[in-house]
Amino acid sequence: MADLQSFQGWMADYAEVVKEQADYLTDLDRAIGDADHGINMARGTVKVAALAEAEDFASSEAYLKKVGMTLVSTVGGASGPLYGTFFLRLAGPLAGVADAGVEEVGAALRAGVDGILARGKAELEDKTMYDAWAPALDAYATATADGADLRGALEAAAAASARGRDDTLDLVARKGRASYLGERSRGHIDPGATSTTLLLESAARTLA
Repeated sequence: MADLQSFQGWMADYAEVVKEQADYLTDLDRAIGDADHGINMARGTVKVAALAEAEDFASSEAYLKKVGMTLVSTVGGASGPLYGTFFLRLAGPLAGVADAGVEEVGAALRAGVDGILARGKAELEDKTMYDAWAPALDAYATATADGADLRGALEAAAAASARGRDDTLDLVARKGRASYLGERSRGHIDPGATSTTLLLESAARTLA
């Protein structure tokens, strides 16, 4: 079960991972973007990790909404609005839920990704973070239907996300700055799909 403390632990863990991987994320973005994804994500996740100490939250919903607003205001480029919207929408299905189980977290993740799609208008194989999210949601749903607990479902989602991330290597970008490169965007892993996979791997470590 995931409670407020679990979600705060998730964000603390993710901030550490992004800090460690910031240069790698930026290198990925240098090849097909603005060379700032790692820098921007590190700046935002540090702010998010500090929220638990700076403010008392009455619920997971309130905390995750603040996470979303913080990311919108501190992460530059397209990633801030996309990740911010994800967490704002993630919070919705958790309203009134003190201890979220596999079904509640699954509904929250799907709501979060629906927010990403509403804002970014991405489709599969556009070479975006959605190429990591889509297989992750499918794997989570399949694992849940097969009787997995929260940890098992999140581990399945993270593994599928990693495969989706790796598959972006051979895609030609059709969204964002990378799309300006056309065929030259092929042969590079998408940085947003990479940070998405890191987020889900962190969730699998911390939320259950």
